[in-house]
Amino acid sequence: MPKIFNVSAACILDEHYMVNIDERLTAIKELVDSGKYFTINRARQYGKTTTLLALEKCLQERYYVVFLDFQMFGMGEFENENIFALSFARSFLQELRRNKGVCTAEYAGAIERLSHVVEEERPNFRLKRLFEYLSDICCVSDKKIVLMIDEVDSAKNNQVFLDFLAQLRAYYIRRGMQPTFQSVILAGVYDVKNLKRKFRTEDERIINSPWNIAADFKIDMSLPQEGILEMLKEYEADYHTGMKVQEMAQLIYDYTSGYPFLVSRLCKFMDEDLSINSAWTYQGFHEAVRMILSEKNTLFESLMGKLMNYPELDDMLQTLLFTGKSIAYNPDEPAVDVALMFGLIREKNGNIVVANRIFEMRLYNRYLSTAEIQGQKIYKASLEDKNLFIIGGHLNMKRILEKFVEHFDDLCHDSDESFVEEVGRK
Repeated sequence: MPKIFNVSAACILDEHYMVNIDERLTAIKELVDSGKYFTINRARQYGKTTTLLALEKCLQERYYVVFLDFQMFGMGEFENENIFALSFARSFLQELRRNKGVCTAEYAGAIERLSHVVEEERPNFRLKRLFEYLSDICCVSDKKIVLMIDEVDSAKNNQVFLDFLAQLRAYYIRRGMQPTFQSVILAGVYDVKNLKRKFRTEDERIINSPWNIAADFKIDMSLPQEGILEMLKEYEADYHTGMKVQEMAQLIYDYTSGYPFLVSRLCKFMDEDLSINSAWTYQGFHEAVRMILSEKNTLFESLMGKLMNYPELDDMLQTLLFTGKSIAYNPDEPAVDVALMFGLIREKNGNIVVANRIFEMRLYNRYLSTAEIQGQKIYKASLEDKNLFIIGGHLNMKRILEKFVEHFDDLCHDSDESFVEEVGRK
């Protein structure tokens, strides 16, 4: 079965063309070995689940790894403390039994005791009892236990999840006296430390404290240009397209800044949707760019939904793209913090910039397709003159500027400074 470029769910090494992430896994394993609790919060389709699956295999020789996915917990599982504690215990036990292999009788007995307690105390089982038995299991286990939870966003609005975090925090603080997990890794888009963005309660202490034990996670999750190059070399060895591998890797990185979904999506278009003779060429690449900008996909739909839900984010991006003003990188500024969390911007020389060229082009398309802009005379004039500006496949910049000055002065000379600055740029 030949490999493909994957843009849905996690990537599997034997089935998909992938950038090597061994260096990333080594860095994360160092955090685990040192007993850190941390969150991998990155934007949608940024390789979080792929990383966790690979990390699970990487850790299995030294640890028992319990890998849960809160997306598999329905809303009913978070209805109250009792239901959540029961659901978590059953999922936890299922994972332990799947991964325990050959173990001591004491460890196996602790697992079975939790199983019996869950059934015997079913109506009254609570988080306190859950963690008492989890601590017992950690105490007698012949390997230390690492807990990984993917899609923690599924629980972000629930008080019971905050209580769960508070228990993890309490056991972490007392880990010298009460055995607990070697490491806890939570993965999702939202930073768990910023739950107050989505949750309101009169007790601010509960909001601010449950996950303040988390270590900073500074590991780069983007795909480096060198990694893209090695992936393309593997593909070229399989298909012998004649592509200029170095140049193609450079182009892909320049337009995506290593955003995993965008890298795979462009490659998938060139592999599956373009003529084999032109796919992996400069022209083929730009056709793939046109295709990704024209499609509706889950990533773009999610990002555009964020602009509707966070008006301050929408305003900031328009200011960044159209006013020419520099915006300082300040993660304490709510709009900047949200944009970083959703992967829309990055820091460059102390200022913010749009995260990659694909996002920038998609945002321009969004803002320039509004009725307000399309109703302007200068917009209509630009469409009429459009064919004058491309000669031999290249933009004639001198001609563009000449026609811009001609139309702008003719149509907008009596407009105020605000119009010139905001609409003129568009």
